[in-house]
Amino acid sequence: MSDHSDTLEKAEVAKLELADNGADEFELARMGYKQELKRELGLLQNFGVSFSIISVITGIPSLFLYGLNTGGPAVMVWGWVIVACATMLVGLAMAEVCSAHPTSGGPYFWAAMLSEPGNAPLASWITGWFNLLGQVAVTTGISFGCANFLSTLCTFNTSFTPTSKTTMGVYAAILVSQGLINTFGVHLLKYLNNISVWWHAAGTTSLVIAILARAPSHQSTDFVFRTFIDNTGISGSEGWGARASHAYVCVIGILMAQYTLTGFDASAHMTEETHNAAMAGSIGIVMAIGVSAVLGWFLILGLLFSIQNLDTTIASPTGQPVAQIFLDTVGNRGAIVLMVIVIGAMYFCGTFSITSNSRMMFAFARDGGIPGHSFFRKVDSKRGTPVRTVWLACTLSFILGLPSLGSAVAFSAATSIATIGLYISYAIPIALRVFYRKRFVRGPFYLGAFSIPIAVAAVIWIAFISIVFLLPQVNPVDSQTLNYAPVAVGIVIVYSVGFWILSARKWFVGPVRQISVE
Repeated sequence: MSDHSDTLEKAEVAKLELADNGADEFELARMGYKQELKRELGLLQNFGVSFSIISVITGIPSLFLYGLNTGGPAVMVWGWVIVACATMLVGLAMAEVCSAHPTSGGPYFWAAMLSEPGNAPLASWITGWFNLLGQVAVTTGISFGCANFLSTLCTFNTSFTPTSKTTMGVYAAILVSQGLINTFGVHLLKYLNNISVWWHAAGTTSLVIAILARAPSHQSTDFVFRTFIDNTGISGSEGWGARASHAYVCVIGILMAQYTLTGFDASAHMTEETHNAAMAGSIGIVMAIGVSAVLGWFLILGLLFSIQNLDTTIASPTGQPVAQIFLDTVGNRGAIVLMVIVIGAMYFCGTFSITSNSRMMFAFARDGGIPGHSFFRKVDSKRGTPVRTVWLACTLSFILGLPSLGSAVAFSAATSIATIGLYISYAIPIALRVFYRKRFVRGPFYLGAFSIPIAVAAVIWIAFISIVFLLPQVNPVDSQTLNYAPVAVGIVIVYSVGFWILSARKWFVGPVRQISVE
């Protein structure tokens, strides 16, 4: 009797899953696409991809030195709170649009659907290229940060001294390994996703508890919450606080927080592989931002309270203030363990960034949006994954990391590019949703009366940060300290607009319907 009941129960579960898949595939068909990617992710896995890409234990340690020098503890702590609240507004506005259009194309598809038909191709084209730029730059920032921390770990108890060339080699090896996982281990991604969620949550919590518990002394609350530092001047030059104003330092200092809380559109890019996509993708976006905001503030406070000597931490021989905090609090062996936790999180983060990146490129290629689209739109029939765009993502990310061989601020510039590119691609469909609100057909996730005010606030915030992160970060500005974010963003603008005028407007029609639903 028990076996019979179990059989019936399993049959019922299978029946429900089939019904869910049918509804998701019908919704995808309504948008004009056939099911090509394997749909085997649930809400937890969808949330996990965005949570792993936001990865507070990646973004905060990677830019911790930048944060200490650009505003110091006060800007790091309160800037995080302000940025987290603003980012939640962006996430809510995006989640509402994602619920209405759950497809791998994400922002660029939304832009087309929310525009007037005559403007849809141009809106989709511009949004797609900014999203592609942001996706590539995010992968660069994540995996290059992983290479930096791995190189730092290799200096513990050794005579190894990392150089820009050796770090670039480590970076290349990391990208190749992440590409291989996304090529041959795609069936393992959902299991790695679950591991990654727990690694980030438990790892971050354990790390903070360990350094607070073992720290010989703790900084005062006045230091953590009120200390302002302006070390933006180098080579004996005055900082931007003296040359411009403290307010200038504060606004460019929020880069650490805003870069970290980036990449949550991954939940949208994974919707074609997620059950109950219209709700799961939206909830995944909001959950990832909320959980990361709380966990990130906890991590920032833990690190700041555990600083033993500020000057030593900033000028650490390891090159990484976070590594110095580990050494000063838990000793050499403990520091190795904590560094492994951070590096592991960064590696997971980079792996899933390539997963998200490749899905966006696949969707854009499917609609003819990138050069060589007929080649890059192919899905590996055996593995059900876009292998070609996986390696395109890895290649472009490596190229974007090359300026680090000759620039002292290349890493922070890459994070600026990632933040600007992604957030502009978020802003365009949100703004279109406001302008053409009568055209918007809501999905199951809906904000009601708060919908338009939240969307307007989100667009205003994105416009603000898109200007701020183009500004110079250190003084004086020369070939070594140039923030090349304006150059990269300018290239994308010139290419996308120029190519549109010269050619793309004649043949790019936006999202291409593969099938019709009767």
